[in-house]
Amino acid sequence: MVTLIIAVFVIGYLAITLEHSLHINKAATALITGVLCWTLYIVSADNAHTVNESLVEHLGSISEILFFLLGAMTIVELIDTHDGFEVITNLIRTTNKVKLMWILCGITFFLSAILDNLTTAIVMVSLIRKIIKDKELRLLFCGLIVISANSGGAWSPIGDVTTTMLWIGGQVTTLQIMKQVILPSIVSMVVPLAVVSMRLKGELELMEAHKADAEKPMASMRERNIVFFSGVGILLCVPMFKTITHLPPYMGMMLGLGIIWVVTELMHKKKTDEEKGFYSVMNAIRKVDTPSILFFLGILMSVAALESLGVLHHAAEALDEHLGNKTLIVSIIGILSSIVDNVPLVAASMGMYSLEQFPTDDSFWHFMAYCAGTGGSILIIGSAAGVAAMGIEKIEFFWYFKKIAWLAFLGYIAGIGMFLLQQALGMS
Repeated sequence: MVTLIIAVFVIGYLAITLEHSLHINKAATALITGVLCWTLYIVSADNAHTVNESLVEHLGSISEILFFLLGAMTIVELIDTHDGFEVITNLIRTTNKVKLMWILCGITFFLSAILDNLTTAIVMVSLIRKIIKDKELRLLFCGLIVISANSGGAWSPIGDVTTTMLWIGGQVTTLQIMKQVILPSIVSMVVPLAVVSMRLKGELELMEAHKADAEKPMASMRERNIVFFSGVGILLCVPMFKTITHLPPYMGMMLGLGIIWVVTELMHKKKTDEEKGFYSVMNAIRKVDTPSILFFLGILMSVAALESLGVLHHAAEALDEHLGNKTLIVSIIGILSSIVDNVPLVAASMGMYSLEQFPTDDSFWHFMAYCAGTGGSILIIGSAAGVAAMGIEKIEFFWYFKKIAWLAFLGYIAGIGMFLLQQALGMS
């Protein structure tokens, strides 16, 4: 039965990658795959109650991601409704493609370390949609944003969920993970950007400035600034909320959503019902890309089934048994994280290798943080940032595979080289 479940997962995965050829939305395929995997699991199990308990446990962690995503996307949509991104777009004067690429990706890299790679990807992809008119160029920039967001998240304890897991688990400490992983992470972003810089020429055509629409209410500059700065401020405070309260990030995001909801309700209370409805959080929620959230649910449920069956743990053990070389094993785990979720892969590794074997801040854990964090960039569905970008900009799997995957892989390998060079030079 395990073989059949793996086969269902593989077929579902292929159907997701062939979404545009099959003309079937990836969310539908992911949901069917997720439910089928659990159905086959419980039918073949000796104890249905145990399987249900496992499902509820996984659904709790999956829901954290979904609610976090829903809150972040709603806040970003609310900022967009109030034309808040014009605060940034009005400051961008350059039309040089290369300069703009470096500016946007540099902002993404450091913002991802402060926020997290998922939220940063949502904000930056939404911003790019307001700046770049040419579809192909916009997709290229979105792909580079995914690489930059994942690279920026890998070296920060709050930037990527796998780094956070290692931080909370005691495998790494804040200063050491930042010190040891920041240079490889920078290299993993800079190398792809340098390659693209040699091929990218000319000036770009910016989006036309916002024009008045008789059917659309116009937010005042004061309203636009209030929503933009309060929205971005809330997103920035989510990691701080987690650190202070020790509650999961989605709780901070929900609190922030509630606060900005109150702010906008009070700000527009004297307007007509039509205007209040247009600027309301309820309208923003209706505009959120729900299929992308359902896609998250389906794909994470599928991976959770494989984790509950022990498939991922056995795969990690097989790598350890047949390869032995820890550097090679962790490098492969990073590549595998572009195919399946990096969370269960890192969780399995944390279970396999104890703190007695590799103490806190051992280079093994730092290398794990780098590889698991940046390896997901190789495929569009290999990271939360990639899936979010895929949903917002409707990026096709094979377009990303053809145009971006090799750049991400090149950066990934270059970053590994930088990490090993650090070790050789005694910079640990």
